[in-house]
Amino acid sequence: MATTNTLKTASVLAFERKIDPSDALFAAGTWAQRDTSQTWPAVEVRAKSVRGTISNRLKTKDQDPAKLDAAIENPNLQTVDVSMLPADADTLKVSFTLRVLGGTGTPSACNSADYQAKLLATVQTYAKTPGFGELARRYAHNLANGRFLWRNRLGAEQIEVQVAQLVEGQAVQRWTFDALAHSLRDFEANSTELTQLAALLEQGLSGSTKYVLLQVTAYVRVGAGQEAFPSQELILDKDKAGKSKTLYKVNEVAAMHSQKIGNAIRTIDTWYPAEDGLGQAIPIAVEPYGSVTSQGKAYRQPKVKMDFYSLLDAWVLKDQVPDVAQQHFVLANLVRGGVFGESGKD
Repeated sequence: MATTNTLKTASVLAFERKIDPSDALFAAGTWAQRDTSQTWPAVEVRAKSVRGTISNRLKTKDQDPAKLDAAIENPNLQTVDVSMLPADADTLKVSFTLRVLGGTGTPSACNSADYQAKLLATVQTYAKTPGFGELARRYAHNLANGRFLWRNRLGAEQIEVQVAQLVEGQAVQRWTFDALAHSLRDFEANSTELTQLAALLEQGLSGSTKYVLLQVTAYVRVGAGQEAFPSQELILDKDKAGKSKTLYKVNEVAAMHSQKIGNAIRTIDTWYPAEDGLGQAIPIAVEPYGSVTSQGKAYRQPKVKMDFYSLLDAWVLKDQVPDVAQQHFVLANLVRGGVFGESGKD
């Protein structure tokens, strides 16, 4: 095998994600019926035409005041998608499945046998100490706290998350969590149910079991007839679509993208450099550069060598072992999956 002095990052290097959620489908019913076997009707997406006002910021410099007044006074006519609970249903049901696979750190594509061997040895060392326990605990916490509900979690009166392990289509273990009792800002909560779920996820990530398949169901009591918030589609040509907002649906059922579910589950990175060393780090999604697009900010800039690529190269190529927190971050990126090869272009 090549020595660490001559070892180079593979130009072709890709990893499959190891935490793989399905799309989440929306249904509606009443809070009292959440423990019954009764089938809940689907929440639909429908179009609505509205007559609004012009409220966006306008360019006023060198503009004709008369034309500007006319633009402001005109109504803002638009068609949007909406998703509402029925008038007799006060609870939103959000359900999806989640697969947890082993083989973390084993590339799905790699054109350097020497690099792959060194990478696997590095991951195996991590698997022994400190192990996948911390990652599994944080993933389990994000299932228990209902982070995957996103905006549907805000203002909810009650939220119950039910997680079942499926084997050959049958539930062999079940856990129930009060989501509002689990914080979105830290991972300090601890309970027997949370510990058991984390242990199961750890088995899946470490490969000690072939796979773990979970059925996740959240019941969100928001009030009769209230609005639900599925994923919004990215439409580049809104004029062609004919609507200013298009919501995601699967066979006419309101749904949330699997990518958005996955983003919530991997929102576990509190190990990024805190600004000015002040305050508690708020969890962000695991991304190579710590990018949070809603804030227009990357918390792991390459210039401070805390991004995924800098840490991985130092660990694998130079045998510079990061501290435990950054080891968790590197492995969480491998769990996330992606294409991480080094380009041959200058």
